[in-house]
Amino acid sequence: MASFNTAEACDANVALLASGELRVLQPIFKIYGQCRAFAGPIVTLKIFEDNVLVREKLETRGEGRVLVIDAGGSMRCAVVGGNLGLLAQNMGWAGIVVNGCIRDVDEINGCDIGVRALSSHPLKSNKKGVGEKHVPVYIAGTLIYDGEWLYADSDGILVSKSELYV
Repeated sequence: MASFNTAEACDANVALLASGELRVLQPIFKIYGQCRAFAGPIVTLKIFEDNVLVREKLETRGEGRVLVIDAGGSMRCAVVGGNLGLLAQNMGWAGIVVNGCIRDVDEINGCDIGVRALSSHPLKSNKKGVGEKHVPVYIAGTLIYDGEWLYADSDGILVSKSELYV
């Protein structure tokens, strides 16, 4: 994965960009975690200020997938913290993208995964178990489906209907 470059992928896939099969997320995310670049098949969650489903999903084998969490863009609490970052690393997830906040930034930055989030917030989320799994989510100007592919590096984030080969 370290050799993947989102800028080169955009240059090499103009037709896919024009057709919408390859999309570029708006540049609204901050970069966290040890892995500056990561990619994998997407698993989606739609939640709001409640991270029970996040923990449940991260407790399953990641197998190189990327968890994409639509947390409604909430800036009122964090839905991923250091314990979940470590869990994701240990369970083999490639990365986590959060349309919302994380906390325990220093701990997450020590984890061998890639994380993107809008910001950090010290307050933990609710624990009610409310949300949806494997549903389309609209994040950063892009509709994202479970099973698509996500590619992230220091330049940005791409979502593709299928695996890219560059």
